[in-house]
Amino acid sequence: MSKPKLLIIEDDPGLQKQLRWSFDAYEVLVAGDRESALAQIRRHEPAVATMDLGLPPDPDGATEGLATLQQILAMAPDTKVIVLTGNQDHEHAVKAIGMGAYDFHQKPADPDILGLVVQRAFYLHALQQENRRMLQTQADSPLSGVISRDAGMQKVCRSIEKVAPTSASVMLLGDSGTGKEVLARALHQLSPRAKERFMAINCAAIPENLLESELFGYEKGAFTGAAKQTKGKVELAHGGTFFLDEVGDLPMALQAKLLRFLQERVIERVGGHEEIPVDVRIVCATHRNLKELAAAGRFREDLYYRLSEIVVTIPPLRARIGDAALLAHHFKNKFCAQEGRSALHFSQEALSVIENHPWPGNVREMENCIKRAVIMADGAQIVPEDLGLATDPAEDQPLNLRQVRDEAEYKAIVKVLARVDGNIVKASELLGISRPTMYDLMSRHGISANA
Repeated sequence: MSKPKLLIIEDDPGLQKQLRWSFDAYEVLVAGDRESALAQIRRHEPAVATMDLGLPPDPDGATEGLATLQQILAMAPDTKVIVLTGNQDHEHAVKAIGMGAYDFHQKPADPDILGLVVQRAFYLHALQQENRRMLQTQADSPLSGVISRDAGMQKVCRSIEKVAPTSASVMLLGDSGTGKEVLARALHQLSPRAKERFMAINCAAIPENLLESELFGYEKGAFTGAAKQTKGKVELAHGGTFFLDEVGDLPMALQAKLLRFLQERVIERVGGHEEIPVDVRIVCATHRNLKELAAAGRFREDLYYRLSEIVVTIPPLRARIGDAALLAHHFKNKFCAQEGRSALHFSQEALSVIENHPWPGNVREMENCIKRAVIMADGAQIVPEDLGLATDPAEDQPLNLRQVRDEAEYKAIVKVLARVDGNIVKASELLGISRPTMYDLMSRHGISANA
């Protein structure tokens, strides 16, 4: 593999040689002025650059160096620029950091310390590039609509990815508002049936006397008002996926007809006698306990086993560590853009309320709550009053002493990353640790900076 490229911007030939010797682990590029530095940036796009602010024609000042820095960051914003300054140039170093430089180091440079700073800059650059690739992959993925850092929710997504290529019927269990239809659509998009139709029906939203014709269609003259032959949702989904939402509310009479379809893969329209073969994958969802309904005689046990070849249980928002604040930031950004509001941010008190609220309506409740807050906020800050929520601040106490440290570290890191919207620097400050320590802990617990 080729060595990582490091650009050294230094007009002193002696220092150029010293720095080149110090960084033999990298492919070192050298530039002595602004023009050659910009040429190297254009040609090689180095991940990291060290730069002396005292460049010709102003070797004793910082004007030329700061101008060069500005152009480098405009041309290659991902390049990490480490500014080298003299002991008396603290003001210039601060200005360079304000302009976007990655870090600064005082001259004369300590090779070991500067080497660590450069190594960390390369590491951060690689991390950001990997994150960008991950975001692009997620944006292209049907599961990009699932925003979560919670291990349980990520396990659900992995289950969807595993079962999608198969023909198995899938049952999605979870409270109302947890995203069952989002996952059902992702399942369809990840399956070989993705180019065909995805049809959905909510069994609880349609009156019982209309539900059969909605599902299976009807023939002309089958009942008053049936002026023409009409296909049902199941038939329209031929070749694709049919999603039965709130299947626990399906009437017993229709349960028998649905069971026959699942067994024979044929349907009969209302008022018709012709058996019509239909190739469709069934995905269903409910917030009810179907086993209890079956035991009580309100749901056919044989239908339950037909529908639940694969069962995926979606955790409620209150059980998803860090996701409340993460989703709050997501919906805030979404509705600020949608409503034409300038950028808003949450007060710490508002974030505490969001994190402690039980969210009985889950993600749907969260979305409505944050939309209201964006509309009602008076200033640039969303405060608890804008949310309209009440919460119990009491939290469960840890039990097993040996497991407390790892669990507490994991929860604290995930929670603070969600609170600061993935900003590593701010998260490190809130936790009172250095950035290297933060990266080490994230690596140890398998936590990524983004959702």
